[in-house]
Amino acid sequence: MKTGVFVGTFDPFTIGHDSIVRRALPLFDRLVIGVVGDNVNKPNMRPAEERIQAIVDIYRDQPAIEVKTYFGLAMAFARQEGAQFIVKGVRSVSDFEHEQWQADFNRRLGGIETILLYTEPELSSISSTAVRELQHFGVDVSQFLPK
Repeated sequence: MKTGVFVGTFDPFTIGHDSIVRRALPLFDRLVIGVVGDNVNKPNMRPAEERIQAIVDIYRDQPAIEVKTYFGLAMAFARQEGAQFIVKGVRSVSDFEHEQWQADFNRRLGGIETILLYTEPELSSISSTAVRELQHFGVDVSQFLPK
């Protein structure tokens, strides 16, 4: 069984994330969406349970998708799930450079390959950080969130 994991804080889970999931799904028998439970760089995240429930609601009718919280390294989570691949979305050159070194460590230390899916051009400006900032200022962000 080919298993991939798609990991992130997903605070919130955007239409950009949804695009990556829907495009990655045909590549795997099982796709586990790993929701980061602890991120020292983002101490004000919504609780993992809220973020997980939002994602579960989107993929309720997709039996190949599981949503779980994890703590620590993505590579360790992938191994725990029996995954051979970590799926990441890339919006820009800076995203690529960041993911490149992570992919190298994941392969060298964990034997896990990384699959990069490029963001669709019309979604390249969407990030959870930008959506959170808009929410903070009372802007309706529903167009950036999956239905």
